[in-house]
Amino acid sequence: MPDYTLIYFNARGTAEPIRWMFSYAEIPFNDDRVEKDDWAERKNSIPGGKLPVLLIDEKPLPQSQAIARYIAKEAGLMPEDNLDAAYCDALVDTVRDVMEKVYAKMMSEDDEDERKRWFQEEFFPSHMAPVLARINARLGDREWFVGEQVSWADFMIAHAFGEIHSHHSEAFEDYPAVVEHIEKVRELPAIKDWIENRPETTH
Repeated sequence: MPDYTLIYFNARGTAEPIRWMFSYAEIPFNDDRVEKDDWAERKNSIPGGKLPVLLIDEKPLPQSQAIARYIAKEAGLMPEDNLDAAYCDALVDTVRDVMEKVYAKMMSEDDEDERKRWFQEEFFPSHMAPVLARINARLGDREWFVGEQVSWADFMIAHAFGEIHSHHSEAFEDYPAVVEHIEKVRELPAIKDWIENRPETTH
């Protein structure tokens, strides 16, 4: 098995579902967390100057989605059926588009009142609600997003929307299947153990 080092900030962010997949498959990895105060010093040593980066026997793989897709295959979380795999890709890309807007707002200088207004009046109705409605309908009559077993798409749903649900649970009242799915993935023994023992971070 290769030697894995996942380099990311000391935060959950885009690296967290990758950590979940490592944990679920019991794949050992070095969780190299960069503190913000140390980033300027370390940036020049990071290929591409952006995080996350996965070192695979010291060979760097950049981009969170490429890393996640690679580890999903290594962890047995990628469907063997090519169409099911494509559905997972489409879902993950959709979730990424939604979360990029959230991360951009979190990194802005807007105060908390403006962020709440943005979420309620702009982001949720225009960007998030349509995605939640489609996922809720799909999950309403099946155990997992595709196929008969958990996949990386399920991890992406549970992580991304679980983060938002923890701050805006009232927004999920019309999407009970999504809420149930978040809880089901987070209760998987390996994921539950990771969440209970991971470093405490604000986001």
